[in-house]
Amino acid sequence: MARRSRYNEYNEYLNVWQAFTDLMSNAFMILVLFLFLTIIISQITKKTTDTPPIIVIKDQGDYRFASGSAEIPQKMSIYILRQIVPEIETRTKQYGINVVEIIGHTDGQANGKVISNLDINLENVASGNLKVGKLQAGSNADLGLMRALSVVTVLRDIQKKQGKLSGLSFRAYSAAQLILPSGQFAGIARKEDVTRRRIEIRFTRLGEVQEVR
Repeated sequence: MARRSRYNEYNEYLNVWQAFTDLMSNAFMILVLFLFLTIIISQITKKTTDTPPIIVIKDQGDYRFASGSAEIPQKMSIYILRQIVPEIETRTKQYGINVVEIIGHTDGQANGKVISNLDINLENVASGNLKVGKLQAGSNADLGLMRALSVVTVLRDIQKKQGKLSGLSFRAYSAAQLILPSGQFAGIARKEDVTRRRIEIRFTRLGEVQEVR
């Protein structure tokens, strides 16, 4: 039987080592690809499950509503256009949001003895057939909703005339005097408190509506 030369043994050793290094290289590439896919999936999952932080328009300075009024001051309209709209656009794109909720908050002061006409005129205001100024607030709940509608009106106007906020829907809500800035329920406090008056802008996603059969 012919004896194997040391040269042949050396070549076989090199071939085994080359195959091993190729295997390790391929395994490393697979591992890198797996980690890359994991990062992409986690980012997609985060985008579709997380929600942006709340944007707050404080009722102070040039951005204050007159007492008992829902009319937006001119400087507040400019502030919404120049600062709030870019924030909304950035956050809705980043988090995959399609619905923007505008929530009006008031303090605990009683709103006088005005008779509310929201039950009669609210739909006309929401559809744009009537101005918010035609509404009469009979309670803080009315006033909070009217102020939220005023902000929605401004945002829709910007959306229509300037092509911003594309694809977004807006909804107006009222929290009246019930929720403190901390998020807790407010106690009985029938006094003026500017820190409780604010507009909150929250974000949500409108799910697909399934047909019921």
